Amino acid sequence: MALSDVDWSRTAWWGVGAVLAAALTFVVHSFVGTFVFGVFIYYATRPVYNRIRRRIPQPSVAAAVAIFAMVLPALLLAGYALLIVANQIRELDIAGNGYLDQLPFTQETLDVLTDPSQVAALDWQQYVTLDTVGGALNSVAQAADTVAFVGIGAIHLFVMLAVAFYLLRDGGRLGRYLVRFTDQAGIVDAYGLAVDRDLKSIFFGNILNAIVTGTIGVIVYSVLNVFAPDGGAVPAAALVGLIAGVASLIPIVGMKLVYVPVAAFMTVRAVANDVTGGLAFVLVFALASLIVVDTIPDLVLRPYVSGRSLHVGAVMIAYTLGPLLFGWYGIFLMPVLLVLVVHFFRIVLPELLSGEPLRPYAVDPTYLTAEGPSIPSPDPDAAPAEGGGGDAVASPGEQPTEDKAGEG
Repeated sequence: MALSDVDWSRTAWWGVGAVLAAALTFVVHSFVGTFVFGVFIYYATRPVYNRIRRRIPQPSVAAAVAIFAMVLPALLLAGYALLIVANQIRELDIAGNGYLDQLPFTQETLDVLTDPSQVAALDWQQYVTLDTVGGALNSVAQAADTVAFVGIGAIHLFVMLAVAFYLLRDGGRLGRYLVRFTDQAGIVDAYGLAVDRDLKSIFFGNILNAIVTGTIGVIVYSVLNVFAPDGGAVPAAALVGLIAGVASLIPIVGMKLVYVPVAAFMTVRAVANDVTGGLAFVLVFALASLIVVDTIPDLVLRPYVSGRSLHVGAVMIAYTLGPLLFGWYGIFLMPVLLVLVVHFFRIVLPELLSGEPLRPYAVDPTYLTAEGPSIPSPDPDAAPAEGGGGDAVASPGEQPTEDKAGEG
């Protein structure tokens, strides 16, 4: 091709696009954990948002109510549970990396905040005065490290909630735009619907259940220790609750791998040390573990979780390798990569290898199910048709509904 045949104007615009894409990639890479957690909040909130849309037709108001009335308090509760765990880890001196020393609390304050009995006994009115508030503000202003820690955390939280909010409000519109802009034969629609279905199952089903279970476990076991007999307390209660939440990701047995051995250890200890009321406390611990920590979260979340097409072993490997490869956010990022890769190989790659035109599998329900022909049943939790973010991808000309996310 001669230089005179080059469309320099179009080439220049492609160069601008490449620079912008590189800048966007750099931003997402720098804050990948924040964005991935925002996507998790979106999937965890979407069923609640769809129910709210039945009563509040404005998508912006419904998304705000779902985020600030339900998600934000839940995040604060989970944060408090993590604070209890962090204090226990620091007391046991098993971290050893200095990260916990960056917490903006003195050890005395942290001990009070993470002890349910001391929190319940506090006279909060003595702290809500002009003198105490002014003194606290002056102390915070003088502690530059604390201000930076809290400020950076607040910025990350704001970005997470903003990502979830706009996906809830405009997710359906974004999906229809992608289909119209890139899809000529339905392949984007098929790929998007399959990915959306499995991400919803993973995020809302498995990971949300683990977070809820871990939070409940940390708080329930910490509260139980307030009433424990001398020598019969739950050992490392906060860590046991957190590990129980993580263990809930394991199929079939789940958190029973944690609280059954702990109950057995507490029983042997109570008998060996002749702890007064020790066996009764072990029974209370076992019942609280089985009913409050194990059964209730599962019963609450199970009706919203549809079956997925991913292999259980592959999902477990993703949960295990994710944090090792990427850090704390790997448990969210690695399942996303797994879903994207699996459905690319299942839907897109066969057409690319065959060299044939990409066919509209999105309109053939048999292609998206491994068992054979089946038509997805309508989701009773589907959002109203107008405007909302019920699903990630929708066909051109169709309004987003939750059943388009592949449930059934």
